[in-house]
Amino acid sequence: MANRPTISDVARAAGVSVTTVDRALNGRSKVREETVRKIAEAAHRIGYHGHGLFQSRLDATLPELRLGFVLSKKSQEFYQNFTREIEKAVADRTDIRGFADIRYSSSQSPGEYAELLTDLGKTCDAVACTAVNDKRLNQIVSDLKADGVPVFSVLNDFAQGIRKNYLGLNNMKVGRVAAWMITKTAPHPGKLAIFVGGNRWHGHDLREVGFRSFVREVDRGFTVLDTLVNLETRQVTYEATLDLLIRHPDLTGIYVAGGGMEGAIAALREVHETPKVALVVNELTAESRAALIDGYAVMAIATPLPALCKELVDLMTKATRHEDDGIAGQHFLDPLIILPELL
Repeated sequence: MANRPTISDVARAAGVSVTTVDRALNGRSKVREETVRKIAEAAHRIGYHGHGLFQSRLDATLPELRLGFVLSKKSQEFYQNFTREIEKAVADRTDIRGFADIRYSSSQSPGEYAELLTDLGKTCDAVACTAVNDKRLNQIVSDLKADGVPVFSVLNDFAQGIRKNYLGLNNMKVGRVAAWMITKTAPHPGKLAIFVGGNRWHGHDLREVGFRSFVREVDRGFTVLDTLVNLETRQVTYEATLDLLIRHPDLTGIYVAGGGMEGAIAALREVHETPKVALVVNELTAESRAALIDGYAVMAIATPLPALCKELVDLMTKATRHEDDGIAGQHFLDPLIILPELL
């Protein structure tokens, strides 16, 4: 107790007078925000028991910003990780008192996304969403824009020409990377299968185009089968993969461009005692990690969530302050390429 830091210690660590620290602590007169921040950091650094009071004084001078987010399927590990990174990115901002209002769509229904966006738009200063492509959402985004609420598309670029910015991967390139890996690692030329979440995911369409264009260009004897829609669900992917393995004994590669990869992994494990099909999956989770280690997957293409969320929150903050260039655009992040030997 005798060694507990005092106000004098805080003043010394911050390079200010004891009187200034006292004013900042008790609010008896105005202290510049920069000075309060320096004092708060010093108090935290030396372990002063009242450092939270300095931070409260500082927070009171910051503008409050409420940011809304619409994600998919709350139960999926990827979106749980996404949630944590959003909350961290908002909490790490020192220039705002940020609040993250995160909602989840349980389906691919445009109506559900429209309802969530509309509801968030009533209370939030800016909104980001992983929605599907649909004309109904175009109107919602247009209405929010007219009300001064910028909307950002994330992972899937919807409402193009209306939304503020898109943040995510370059999906055309992602599809080509998947095709490159499969054609390099497949045991022999043969048939390739690709799963997409649905026809409303523009990002999945681009991945499919990139995948097919690469296979066609390299012309190594591979044939891409008709695209399969799995609604990003484990069970549909599992059943469809089992059917593929029965109907196409020369199947040599599978690319799951969206969710549902767990079903493909389970089917391949069930049918093949040892890996015989080159599988590329989307995102790194406990199950995809295990598949990579066991050889049932050859690569996972992952979204760099910390970098994405940090940049997203920064762009949303600037948009509400009108500090950006006012031009809608696309912000591509480099994907994380996860190989078995990296685990």
